[in-house]
Amino acid sequence: MASRSPLRICIATYVALTACGLFFGCRPAVDAVPRTGGSRGTIGVSLLALDNPFFKVIGDAITAEGSRQGFETIVVSADKDVARQGNQIKDFIVSKAAAIVLSPCDSKSIIPVIREANAAGIPVFTVDIPCNEPGVVIATQVATDNEGGGREAGLAMIEALGEAGGKIAVLHFKQAESCQLRVKGFRAVIEAHNAAAAAKIDIVTELESNAAKDTGYKAMEDALQAFPDLRGVFAINDPAALGARAALEKAGKADQVKIIGFDGQPEGKQAIRDGKIYADPIQFPDKMGSQTVEAIVRWSKGESLPPQTLIPTSLYRKADAERDPTLNAEAGRP
Repeated sequence: MASRSPLRICIATYVALTACGLFFGCRPAVDAVPRTGGSRGTIGVSLLALDNPFFKVIGDAITAEGSRQGFETIVVSADKDVARQGNQIKDFIVSKAAAIVLSPCDSKSIIPVIREANAAGIPVFTVDIPCNEPGVVIATQVATDNEGGGREAGLAMIEALGEAGGKIAVLHFKQAESCQLRVKGFRAVIEAHNAAAAAKIDIVTELESNAAKDTGYKAMEDALQAFPDLRGVFAINDPAALGARAALEKAGKADQVKIIGFDGQPEGKQAIRDGKIYADPIQFPDKMGSQTVEAIVRWSKGESLPPQTLIPTSLYRKADAERDPTLNAEAGRP
C-alpha cells in the first residue's frame, strides 16, 4: 500500500487527537459539549489559496469564531490544485471531522470527494466559491453576491470611461464559479448600457489571469499587444488588477486604461487611494468566515439552512479610500 504524505498524516493525526464530541452522521444539541474545557469537534477547512490575503482572512475568521463556539479548526491551502484539495478533504473524512468547509478549486472536479463526505455523514459547507453541481449535498453556501458585485463593476466601468466608451479587456479566472458569476454580472450591465448608449463599450478580449498578479501582468501585456487602444480592464480580483497595473506602467499606458478590480484587499484599497485602480466592489471575507461557523452551529442544532447566504458587495472608489481610517493608519497619517 502506498505511503501517505506527511501533510495528510499530520492532518489526520491532529484531527483524531482533538476531535471529541463529534457529530459524525448526527446532530447533537450545541450545548452537549461546554464551550470551555471541551471541543465540539474539528472543522476541516480547505481554501483555494492562502497566499491570497482574501482567503487568509476567511480562514482566520473561521478559526476565531470556531474557537469561540467550542470547535478546533484546521485550515489548509489547496493552492488551486484540485488533486491536493481532494486529498485534504479525504483526510478530514478519515479523521471524522465535525464539518468540512471548502472553497472549491474546481466545482465539477471536486464532486467525487464531496460525495465521499456526504456518504460519511459529514456536512460540507462551501465558502466564497460554490459547488452548484447535481449529485452532491452542500449544507449551505456562504459567499459574496458575486453576480451583484459584477454588476457593480460594470457600473464602475461605465462611470470611469464616460460618454466616450471604448475597448476593454476582462481578466478572468474561469475555473472558479465565483469569477464566472462576476463576469456574468459585469457583461450584463455592459450589454444593457450598449443597448442605449451612443458610444459602446466593447469587450474585445477575455484572458486568463489565474487570479494572480504575475499572470494578470502577462495577460495585460498580451491584451495591449493585440489592442493597443484599450481604454479599460475588468480584473476579477485585486492581485490580477495589480498585475495589470504593473504591465500598464511598464508600457507607459497607465493613464490611458482604467482598471476596475474586485475584492477590497488592503493593497487593492491602497491602489485605489493612489489612483492606480479606479474602483473595486469590495467583499467582506471576515463576515463570510464567521457566518460559515454560525451555519455549522445551526446545522448541529438540526435547523434548516437556506441553500445560500449572499453578502452584498460595496463599491469602493478613491473618495472612500481617502476616508478609510485603516489606510490613514497604514500611511502614518492622522
